[in-house]
Amino acid sequence: MAYYRQAGQIPPKRHTQFRNSDGGLYYEELMGEEGFSSDSSLLYHAGVPSAIVDSVVWELPDLATVANHPLTPRHLKLHDLFVSGAGNNVVEHRRLVLGNGDVRISYVIASEVSPYYRNAIGDECVYIERGSATVETVFGVLSAVEGDYVIIPRATTHRWLPGADGVQAYCIEANSHIAPPKRYLSRFGQFLEHAPYCERDLHAPGSVFVVEGNDVEVLVKHRGNGAGGIVGSRMTYATHPFDVVGWDGCLYPYTFNVSDFEPITGRIHQPPPVHQVFEANNFVICNFVPRKVDYHPLSVPVPYYHSNVDSDEVMFYCGGDYEARKGSGIALGSISLHPGGYAHGPQPSAIEASLGAESFEELAVMVDTFRPLELGEGGAAVDDGVYAWTWAGRRL
Repeated sequence: MAYYRQAGQIPPKRHTQFRNSDGGLYYEELMGEEGFSSDSSLLYHAGVPSAIVDSVVWELPDLATVANHPLTPRHLKLHDLFVSGAGNNVVEHRRLVLGNGDVRISYVIASEVSPYYRNAIGDECVYIERGSATVETVFGVLSAVEGDYVIIPRATTHRWLPGADGVQAYCIEANSHIAPPKRYLSRFGQFLEHAPYCERDLHAPGSVFVVEGNDVEVLVKHRGNGAGGIVGSRMTYATHPFDVVGWDGCLYPYTFNVSDFEPITGRIHQPPPVHQVFEANNFVICNFVPRKVDYHPLSVPVPYYHSNVDSDEVMFYCGGDYEARKGSGIALGSISLHPGGYAHGPQPSAIEASLGAESFEELAVMVDTFRPLELGEGGAAVDDGVYAWTWAGRRL
């Protein structure tokens, strides 16, 4: 994110002495991507950010996956994963639905405050399906409400505090960085006029958030020899990691609400890339929002059948009424998985039913991956087992 921000106190010149009122030095930390060759921010700590006093194993939840074999489109009912959010937090109680070597998709319903947490593998994009949360971070505080994407850069220490009604969160964990698509940006990083959103729609922490404390435990997810190459550690810091008195730069967490995405439409059906909101290594994130639909006199508003031969398509249905899936059993809280190598499209009855429609009141978040997705324990637990046969209406 090339959009520069500043919060709190910083010295007039980087990498120079910056002292507190007692004459002691603040400790400067550069948090940067891609080996000093991409976006970064400078953070000024009251304590030493490297000072740890303990590190023990954090036993992660089940992250094992199984191949989608034989090749099968699937309907996963995420709301069946949890009875309620009681006793759950956003960090420790995510259940893995789908994953591969580039991305993991999990779901959680939570009502409890999470531990302090840092993902040292990649960026996280957490979509708030229902409810609200406060996200405290080393950069400051974010308020997250229904429809928000919460983008948290790799290695950002943070914790989740659900609102009074809890929070339902769709968690997309990358093994890389998550950013706006390059085609939306100028060569200097400014959003272009054709982009469906812009800098005004991104909400970063407005001020610093300083907390005092000692011997503070932070759960760290990092690379190792566990399932999916992932392990966890519980690292205890001598002083509170939220001791940043000021920061500036182009790397920070932020929220973007799906209602601020301006849909791109046309006389005939537009392809999925017009719905793209973010990109990462080997996958993209799109959203399908309420919009006017195709206005050619002979248009067919629902999608044509398509074989996205290089991608697996994951659609999370989180609002409205998704026209193309009528008659399939898909409902709010459902995921459809359409794997590469399988031609997919609307249910046959949905095609005629869509003719003459002027608008769709649907809301869905889509992840397209360029490597096959495998089923996590959560996905396997809520597979309806019959979705694949709904186009034909029968099974041998």
